[in-house]
Amino acid sequence: FKRKEVLFGTGATNFFGDLGGANQIGTNGIRDFDFKAIRPAFMIGYKYRTTKETAIKFNFTYARLSGSDKYTKEPYRNNRNCNFRTPVYELSTQFEYAIIRERPSHIYNLKGISGWKYLQITSYFFAGVGVMHFNPKGEWNGQWYALQPLHTEGQGLVPTRPNYSLFQLVIPFGVGFKYALSKEWSVGLEYGIRKTFTDYIDDVSTTYFDPDALYNNYGPTSVHFGNPTNGTLDANATGGGQQRGNVKNDDSYMFAIVSFYYKIPRGVFTLPKF
Repeated sequence: FKRKEVLFGTGATNFFGDLGGANQIGTNGIRDFDFKAIRPAFMIGYKYRTTKETAIKFNFTYARLSGSDKYTKEPYRNNRNCNFRTPVYELSTQFEYAIIRERPSHIYNLKGISGWKYLQITSYFFAGVGVMHFNPKGEWNGQWYALQPLHTEGQGLVPTRPNYSLFQLVIPFGVGFKYALSKEWSVGLEYGIRKTFTDYIDDVSTTYFDPDALYNNYGPTSVHFGNPTNGTLDANATGGGQQRGNVKNDDSYMFAIVSFYYKIPRGVFTLPKF
């Protein structure tokens, strides 16, 4: 069997974190799925089949994530009035295990031949490890500002709140399906979750910080993004030390990608024929 494949695909992504659109307290799971925050994703990759059931895949994915409190009717989240968007650049290595795999006994579906018919469908689980880069920005009066340099929750001002890194480890896992169009080409659908180890993809994690300290150290823009409340609740709801995010849950995001696979012929690499 041919071990090497290249792939390219496109699809959608969604963010699970403190900012989102569900009418409930924020979570980092599918219950917080926000249709208004769906954004595009693009992937390229290389897969090497180690056995007929297993494979190693190397992926590079570009996507955009976003979230806004204006999409939710949950009173505290809506009053918080935060928003963000960020590009995501993800490089990962994944291990695949086929639950159902292609049966290439017969390259073509011919009548009168005993044994396995050509099975064109593959389904698999995958899990791996990767690294991602992000850079959250918030919108104010039509202009977008990078949020990490604004230290909106007092990062760097107290020892318990260090500044967060824009590079983070991710754990991708999920399921996929492939359908063979020919001996060389396949089309696939893959759904995967990315577990991260940061709560700052949306720049929201812990509690509101003292606005005077933010102003003196980082200026008025930091004060605004630290507490952009729309004022639908009492001012005490967003006072220093009040809950701004949920530090117990790290952020995560998902990809749903439709990909095309091309099996590289044995020997030298040749360009696919269209």
